[in-house]
Amino acid sequence: MLAQTTDAEINQIVDRLTLEEKVYLVIGTGMDIPGMTEESNAPQAVVGTTKDKVAGAAGTSYTNKNFGFPAVVFADGPAGIRISPVREEFPDETFYATAFPTATSLSSTWNVELAKEIGSAFGREGKEYGVDFLLAPALNIHRHPLGGRNFEYYSEDPVLAGKITAAFVNGVQAEGIGATIKHFVANNSETNRTELNTVVSQRALREIYLKGFEIAVEESNPWAIMSSYNKINGTYASENEELLNNLLREEWGYEGFVMTDWFAGKDPVAQMRAGNDLLMPGTNQQATAIIKAVNNGELPEEILDRNVSNILKQYYKTPSFKKYKPTGKPDLEGHKKIARKAASEGMVLLKNIDQTLPLDQNVKVALFGVTSVETISGGTGSGDVNKAYMVSVTEGFENAGFELDGDLVSKYESYVKEERAKIPPKEMFFEKDILVPEKTWTAGELETIAENNDVAVFTFGRTSGEFQDRVVEGDFELSEEELQVIRNISNAFRSKNKKFVVLLNIGGVIETQSWKDAADAILLSWQPGQEAGNAIADVVSGKLNPSGKLPVTFPVSINDVASGKNFPGTVLDTTAPKSQNPLAGVPSEEIYEEGIYVGYRYFDSFDVKTSFPFGFGLSYTNFEFSDLKVNRDGKEITLELSVRNSGETAGKEVVQLYVKSPEGSLDKPEKELKAFAKTKNLNSGETENITLAVNAEDLAYYDPATNSWKLDAGNYRFIIAGDSQTLKLEEELFLEEKEVKTTQDLFNPEIAIEELTRN
Repeated sequence: MLAQTTDAEINQIVDRLTLEEKVYLVIGTGMDIPGMTEESNAPQAVVGTTKDKVAGAAGTSYTNKNFGFPAVVFADGPAGIRISPVREEFPDETFYATAFPTATSLSSTWNVELAKEIGSAFGREGKEYGVDFLLAPALNIHRHPLGGRNFEYYSEDPVLAGKITAAFVNGVQAEGIGATIKHFVANNSETNRTELNTVVSQRALREIYLKGFEIAVEESNPWAIMSSYNKINGTYASENEELLNNLLREEWGYEGFVMTDWFAGKDPVAQMRAGNDLLMPGTNQQATAIIKAVNNGELPEEILDRNVSNILKQYYKTPSFKKYKPTGKPDLEGHKKIARKAASEGMVLLKNIDQTLPLDQNVKVALFGVTSVETISGGTGSGDVNKAYMVSVTEGFENAGFELDGDLVSKYESYVKEERAKIPPKEMFFEKDILVPEKTWTAGELETIAENNDVAVFTFGRTSGEFQDRVVEGDFELSEEELQVIRNISNAFRSKNKKFVVLLNIGGVIETQSWKDAADAILLSWQPGQEAGNAIADVVSGKLNPSGKLPVTFPVSINDVASGKNFPGTVLDTTAPKSQNPLAGVPSEEIYEEGIYVGYRYFDSFDVKTSFPFGFGLSYTNFEFSDLKVNRDGKEITLELSVRNSGETAGKEVVQLYVKSPEGSLDKPEKELKAFAKTKNLNSGETENITLAVNAEDLAYYDPATNSWKLDAGNYRFIIAGDSQTLKLEEELFLEEKEVKTTQDLFNPEIAIEELTRN
């Protein structure tokens, strides 16, 4: 029976299933969440535990003895496979997973081959631990810097996010387990996420929030897609037939299945009808409602058959259905090397005055910052990983052979231990981590430390997670105490003509404009996984040349962000009683008033100054771009250019292609990223020829008045850039006016939003 995998044979199986058997294929087996009861049937938690088959997995499917269907295992994992390290049946063994760099770190590599390699490691690890579906990657847009889960998402740009996602998915699925791209769609804030109505224009949806998903579907065909919690213009994503059937399946031709986010939506019958095939984690109430709806004619059984068929077509690909016996012993040693390499390549050198970095091996380092001791691997919630170890910055520097101020290290370790003991432990894993307050120093103490050391390095940390967005005070912005520590260390060392380096161990964007002048070098390490300290030391020591570029914009002020006017939404009824469940949201609305002007599209179009622009990143060497040629053959446009390492150190460079479109009837961004490539590691004086390919139709904009993608006639500027504001080479190409593709009029009633204008 399990050998039957063709569509026709699966349809025959569906025909033989009873109604109850079908229903228990479209829901999961529920969850074991301490203190929670199924009767509440409410959004209790995004993730939980299951003791069925793989401890700590987010969910499983029902078995079916009549047809030999095994349980299929779903596990979280944007930054690593999230399962329990302990299993009752193996009391003497542990099953730790590799904590890889977070998504923002991975996208900062701008390296699709590396993303695929990381995906392959995820796939191998998941398969050997008994996982069939990875609930990752997540590619929602960084609409606002305070998004609580931005660390799980790739970028503010859909092309970068879509390309990295596709590569990651192809890596995962090449190993025989399924990837699940999420959260579909416009899930860009955490506040009240289960009750949030996202109000967004069709143009912004299609050009910004859907585009990355469209690229991922086209280039990687993920086995599953997870619909998001929020409503879209009044309808829950999981109950939205226009989103899941009309657009996803009819327009895009998607062939996998759609699952809900955990406990998402309200109406299981509407979800079935909309094409949300699988309801997770599954409740008995959902099963009862679906059976009743079929029996009374409210839900045609043909719709249920369709959904079951979509699910089974993917289940038959899984290791469980193929009777694969997981070893429980993936190559963790090999994977930690991949994690370390990816972490280093995702680091972004934001500042480097007078070649402060790399540090000479013979210098004595004064290592400051509580995060040097408690270095942050990743965020919390479903992006958390039960890892075997964590290499701190302190340990990484020691491993690299740097001489550290031992007395300073001891004082930080003692301080962190004492302060950590004052912080109550988390009751559940998805709660936000509380960081130890920064240690302060007197001017006399710093003067002595500066006398006894050659260079100061300060590690600064931030964390975030699910269910709550970040805040401005003491999070996006540094506290007064933190700012004073930076200023005081800087003054103490600079007064003695010694350098000061800041390491940023953060998951999302922070304010840098007010203090970056105090640092001689700033290295953004993001949240780089369990090998953090070693990877940071690799870059700081010069063992590896930093080649990361920003996948997001660092604004001067939070007030400069276009979406800030309405992020993270407005509670619709402030007098309504709040749920006793702390994870449940209250009805809210978030209007995407900025339309298509997200991230650099806004900053560059309206000449708003940034602290660090999108695509920015320095190197220990220099690169020259030359010999740009643009050719067109039908729809295909190819660009050829040369990149030469003109400095003295080997390194990699990212080639970014932006296109500026001619004016037309609708406003357009100043320019948009359309392609990118990363060079190999170029030795000093070495040149690599790079070819970029763009389909002319991908230069189109969406016109909601005609429900079509259009090209305006005129000269299109093809710009090769070092970042969105540093243009290197450019050529023009004339394109004719063209209606590229007509679409359905979806997500109606069309929400009238007055997009930003240039006044």
